[in-house]
Amino acid sequence: MNPFWSRLARGLSPYVPGEQPRRGELVKLNTNESPFGPSPLALDAMCAAAADSLRLYPDPEATELREALAAHHGVRPEQVFVGNGSDEVLAHAFAALLQQPAPLLFPDVTYGFYPVWAGMFGLAWETVPLDGAMRIRIEDYRRPAGSIVIANPNAPTGIALPRQEIARLLAEHPGIPVLIDEAYVDFGGESAVPLIADHPNLLVVQTMSKSRALAGLRVGYALGDAGLIEALRRVKDSFNSYPLGRIAQAGATASVRDEAYFRASCAKVVAGREAMTQALVGLGFAVLPSSANFIFARHPALGGPEFAAALRDRAVLVRHFGAQRAAPYLRITVGTADEVRRLVAAAADILRIRSGGG
Repeated sequence: MNPFWSRLARGLSPYVPGEQPRRGELVKLNTNESPFGPSPLALDAMCAAAADSLRLYPDPEATELREALAAHHGVRPEQVFVGNGSDEVLAHAFAALLQQPAPLLFPDVTYGFYPVWAGMFGLAWETVPLDGAMRIRIEDYRRPAGSIVIANPNAPTGIALPRQEIARLLAEHPGIPVLIDEAYVDFGGESAVPLIADHPNLLVVQTMSKSRALAGLRVGYALGDAGLIEALRRVKDSFNSYPLGRIAQAGATASVRDEAYFRASCAKVVAGREAMTQALVGLGFAVLPSSANFIFARHPALGGPEFAAALRDRAVLVRHFGAQRAAPYLRITVGTADEVRRLVAAAADILRIRSGGG
């Protein structure tokens, strides 16, 4: 360990992102990126923004983007916060809202960045186990808490809670911040955004990386009571006043305004998810019910690490998590029809060899 590291750096256990391979021939189903690409209007807007004006700083408040998001979600612009990907927005929320005297609660199988941020910002935290079907149960959160964060749909399971369950959670915890991370909500979940009007403690975080196919642009945002948004803004302006460049703001704004492309793209992902699920079930996989752009699946004939390694040997990348309850499973992103065919063919070949079929 380098002697010049601070105490903070020495104590960190960083999040490990999914592999970004340099080999172009791999089928990449490990990081939940969209298989279809951004809105053409967004691409045109980004090209137009690549102009002499890049010599100037961008709008630090991302006013036009926030107004577009406010109109899309039926809230006021002062209820919208934008940042450099939802990960940055979530990190600001951990610092600005979730750092409370009592412990932060989140599921034991969920997004792996939550414990990283909790450790980085010195939060006391506790995990709440999923039930035997890998579902979040709101009644399990009836315990002392300073704040709560829940991914809905949950990741990596893909299982979604209906909005009425989020409303029940909020009703049972009116005095603490509750953050609902909706990175995958556009693929079949029910957004909690309509609950914001009656719950000043609710913050909803979304991303443009998944359903809007802008992972390479890094745009995320939060929606909530103006008082919560102001806390995020204070943290942002103590860290980086210009998190979104001119090109990112232009592309994201155009994407929000292209509702038809957004809806069509989401529908294609959902159809691909159902086709992939049926194909894998036909091979004997157990697949959890997903409302995301990925599935969480296991096969009784082979463990998760072994299956992931065997697929990679056949040029197919999926995600495997080492935590005990997640270890049997593979998280598999919905790809194009051709990518799914290659995945299913590779899995069938692995199982054929495993069963002694030669």
